[in-house]
Amino acid sequence: MTRPILLVCGILSSLLYIAMNVLVPMQWSGYSSASQTVSELSAIGAPTRSLWVPFGVLWAVLFIAFGWGVRQSAGSNRALKVAGTAILLQGLLSLYWPPMHLRGAEFSLTDALHIAVAVATLSLMLIAIGFGAAALGRGFRIYSLVTVAVFVVFGALTGMDAPRIAANEPTPWIGVWERVNIGAFMLWIVVLAVDLLNVQSLSRGTSQSFRASDRLHSARP
Repeated sequence: MTRPILLVCGILSSLLYIAMNVLVPMQWSGYSSASQTVSELSAIGAPTRSLWVPFGVLWAVLFIAFGWGVRQSAGSNRALKVAGTAILLQGLLSLYWPPMHLRGAEFSLTDALHIAVAVATLSLMLIAIGFGAAALGRGFRIYSLVTVAVFVVFGALTGMDAPRIAANEPTPWIGVWERVNIGAFMLWIVVLAVDLLNVQSLSRGTSQSFRASDRLHSARP
C-alpha cells in the first residue's frame, strides 16, 4: 500500500502549489500575479518570504515522495525509472532554492544561483516529461508533447521579459506566462500520478483474479 500513497503525493503536491499561488500573493497588497513572477514571492525582502518558504519545503517533500513512488512503479521500465529519478532530483533541488533580490536591487551571487537552479529545474522537468512520455501509452505521449509545446511557447515569452526584472522595468504579463508553464507541469504530474495509480489498480485486480482462479482450481476434485 505504500506505493499508492507515494503516487497520491504527486497529486497533493500540485494542489498545494496551486493553493500557494492563490493564497500567498493575497498577503502582499502590492503584488501582481499577472506582472510578477512566482520567485518574487520568496525574494529577499519580500513580505511573503517567511510564508512561502515553509510551504515550499512541504511541497518539495511531497514531490520527492512522488518521485520515489514513480521509481517504485517502474519495475523493469527504464524510461519510467529515469522520469522518477528526474522528479526526485527536482524535489531535492527545491528543498532550498537560492532567493533572488527584489526588483531594482543590485545583482549578486544569490541571484546568479537562483537562475542556475531555475535552469537545472527546467531541465529536470523536461527530462521527466520526455522519459515519462516514452514510458507510457500513445495517449499520454501525445499529451506530453502538447505539454512540451506549451513550455516552448510560454517559456520563450517568459525569457523575453526576464531581463526587465533586474532592470526594474515593467513586465505586464510575465506572471501569466510563467504560471501557464507551471500549471501545465503541475497538471502533467497529476495525469502521470493518475495513470500510474490506474495501472497499479489494474495490475492488482489481475493478480487477485489469478489467485482466485488458482484457489478455484485447487478446490476442484
